[in-house]
Amino acid sequence: MGWLPSWLGGSGGESKPTPQVTSDGGVQAPNRRDRARCWEARDAYFKCLDKHNILDSMGPGAADAKAKCPVEDTEFEKNCASSWVKYFREWRVAEYKKQERLRMIEAENAKAQAQR
Repeated sequence: MGWLPSWLGGSGGESKPTPQVTSDGGVQAPNRRDRARCWEARDAYFKCLDKHNILDSMGPGAADAKAKCPVEDTEFEKNCASSWVKYFREWRVAEYKKQERLRMIEAENAKAQAQR
């Protein structure tokens, strides 16, 4: 069980509390404090990535992200559910691409308006 995060019963440093199971067998969602802790860790991680000009911490920039932001990466993965970590990392790239497309469209619109 060494590959499991400590909060799922694996070995490791500070352990996360065991998630509460609901009556239907599902896992109880994180409370407000847990979500805030996750978001703070995410923001610190993304700030570190920004500082090192790393956009995609899952793709080509994964090794750089691990090397340049190890503490922030560890805190992010420790304080957020793995599905949230994956979602936030993918969202970061998608949001960047969306903003780039919007800038491109705005530039094209401005150019079209200038030609009229």
